[in-house]
Amino acid sequence: MYIVLMAGGAGTRFWPRSRKDNPKQLLKIIGKRTMLQDTYDRIKGITENEKILIITGENLKAEIIRQLPDIPEKNIIAEPFGRNTAPCIALASAVINKRENGNPEVMAVLPADHLITNFEAFQKTLNVAGKVARQSETLITIGIKPLYPETGYGYIQRNAKITELDGQKMYPVKTFAEKPNLETAERFLSSGDFYWNAGIFVWSTQAILAEFESQMSELYDLIPKLQEKIDSSEMDQEILKVYSATKSISIDYAIMEGANNVSVIESDFDWSDVGSWEAVYNLSAKNKFKNVSYTDNTVEIDSRNNFFHSDSKKLIAAIDVEDLIVVETEDAILICKRDSSQRVKEVVDKLRVKDMDTYL
Repeated sequence: MYIVLMAGGAGTRFWPRSRKDNPKQLLKIIGKRTMLQDTYDRIKGITENEKILIITGENLKAEIIRQLPDIPEKNIIAEPFGRNTAPCIALASAVINKRENGNPEVMAVLPADHLITNFEAFQKTLNVAGKVARQSETLITIGIKPLYPETGYGYIQRNAKITELDGQKMYPVKTFAEKPNLETAERFLSSGDFYWNAGIFVWSTQAILAEFESQMSELYDLIPKLQEKIDSSEMDQEILKVYSATKSISIDYAIMEGANNVSVIESDFDWSDVGSWEAVYNLSAKNKFKNVSYTDNTVEIDSRNNFFHSDSKKLIAAIDVEDLIVVETEDAILICKRDSSQRVKEVVDKLRVKDMDTYL
């Protein structure tokens, strides 16, 4: 199958480490490899490098080439600006359709900045989804069995009808739900028929293009001319025309919620979208005082449940503090309560308003 990595996000919740030219997916957030490199590591073996496409921003392309030298450069495709996931997926579909001369191909689409630790279970799920996509026009999404009432994830509700393939359970999708409040998330969890939406999709190019034609015809009508220009000197210019003429919209809103042929495959591999510094704290090893330190230079006195990170290796001294996030870079320091870490993107918004582009 083809595998499409969506690697164009800005990662604003990881400011001040994440910047417009060095966002979350290109950083070592957890572990010794960047999020993008980790994503590549877990798809190796499913398909060959020639069938891995990376859709990203023009300003990130050179760094992605450096980080993933085994991926053919022509497979690292630059968007002129972000338009959310629907145009990104339409672009990838056009590239695959052109290179395969219009023959239906299976494509898996996944974010480049999530954390999945069980590679074997992940690959099995993707391969089972690929089998289904080869045999039908089903749009497949991956559902993660929820472990707790998370309010930061979208949810997928299944219908009762069950199909099993190679030990994996698959259900028709009843509905998609946006990020809920705590009470609603608790209700989702107790019902037993909701999954976390991992934002991972598998389908045939024929099936997804048919849905674009049906539900987003204004974008679909631009695809034939775009497809003609793929791998030519006019490709970037044509992508610019398409992106300038289409709206910014997610694949969930544009296609998945309106399609009647969507199924969810249940999977229980360890997964996190690592959506905030609080998530990094929760996923990280802690000392006996429940502090997490991504630097050797900390002095902690009567301090508990904190997260410390220093890029410059400056000493961080913490006295009688709890539940804080402290992230230091060469030119900025973030200090916030752990449960306020989702609001870090508000800092980025304010920096834009104040024209403080140096810090973006």
